[in-house]
Amino acid sequence: MMKKILFYSLAILVLFGCQNNSPESSKTIQSLKQMLAENPESIADLNGELIKEESEFAAQLINEHLTSKMKAEFQSQWQNETLELGEYQLKYKYKKFGEKPPEGWSLYISMHGGGNARPEVNDQQWANQQKLYEPAEGIYMAPRAPTDTWNLWHQDHIDEFFTRFIQLADVFEDVNTNRIYLTGYSAGGDGTYQLAPRMADELAAAAMMAGHPNDASPLGLRNLPFTIHMGAEDAAYKRNEIAAEWGAKLDELKKDDPEGYIHDVQIHEGMGHWMEKKDTVAIEWMAQFNRVAYPDKVVWKQSGVTHNRFYWLAVPEGEAVNNAEVVATRKGQTIEIEKADLVSELIIRLNDEMLDLDKKVNVIVNGKSVFNAIAPRSIATIWKSLSERNDLEQFFCAEINVSLE
Repeated sequence: MMKKILFYSLAILVLFGCQNNSPESSKTIQSLKQMLAENPESIADLNGELIKEESEFAAQLINEHLTSKMKAEFQSQWQNETLELGEYQLKYKYKKFGEKPPEGWSLYISMHGGGNARPEVNDQQWANQQKLYEPAEGIYMAPRAPTDTWNLWHQDHIDEFFTRFIQLADVFEDVNTNRIYLTGYSAGGDGTYQLAPRMADELAAAAMMAGHPNDASPLGLRNLPFTIHMGAEDAAYKRNEIAAEWGAKLDELKKDDPEGYIHDVQIHEGMGHWMEKKDTVAIEWMAQFNRVAYPDKVVWKQSGVTHNRFYWLAVPEGEAVNNAEVVATRKGQTIEIEKADLVSELIIRLNDEMLDLDKKVNVIVNGKSVFNAIAPRSIATIWKSLSERNDLEQFFCAEINVSLE
């Protein structure tokens, strides 16, 4: 919805751009336009403070620039339905269901089973996944795993592939980035257990079908509705027992944090590894949710595949480590870091939807205020945020760096 609002705001500002007090006529915005045309990389150094209207205008201009760049760079890969990342390729097939809503298509990413097997076995599983589920509305995308290893869907290149696919689906098909859903069956279910907590800030909901979590943690699911479907007789690798254990863990997390950890766990009696499509109800269950792009509370638990950003939190490049955990809350103009394990420096990212950036922001760590001042908006921050992930539904224009040592 934000990208639609900004689009109309930009149109109005352009229409009345001749007025001297409009954001479009400001020197900062004029400098941004020139840099976008001549030397975009220099925008990273454009740190002059912005007013709110300039910030919105700048975000729209940068988004349009990055969208145009991605369209040119990835046109052939999109047409060939094959994304490339170093030595890896992600092939995919997608089809559309229903009518496109005004806010853009929903997007379902559905991972196949298989694993440590011959390529033709995983190809067959991929073909199966392409027709396994049918949402009432949305783009249904079934990717072919880049490798034929046991951990098909939770190697580190998968996160980058899926992030890129989501952005390109928005560029080429106009998806609603607040309605991205993840699911997978068997080995694809393994991937869902792993990917959902570490990519929760990009998703609206996730559905795990007949998989095994390995070393995944449910902590990062605080703001991501998560459903588990498992055959009661699916005893291989103790999948059935572990699914029930995850259900109990999520129940306990929900009890301690009633505003978070929405979940639905269904153990289907009499079913083995194949649930005879009883799991298809999960697609409709997911569809009731939109992403919470700027939650009031964030629980960030790093795994073996680390990320530098999660919702409105980030760490400096190269600082993310396995098992690091941060719990942060936002209430009014106050942000409190309740927990920070294995993190020495934390970056708090902000925008005008989260709080009033024209007023002081108070950051509390260990009961003490470590920042109590205006957090200035800057084009450099907007550029960094959108360059990382070109998503107008979740971008930031101000940052506060907090030392936790």
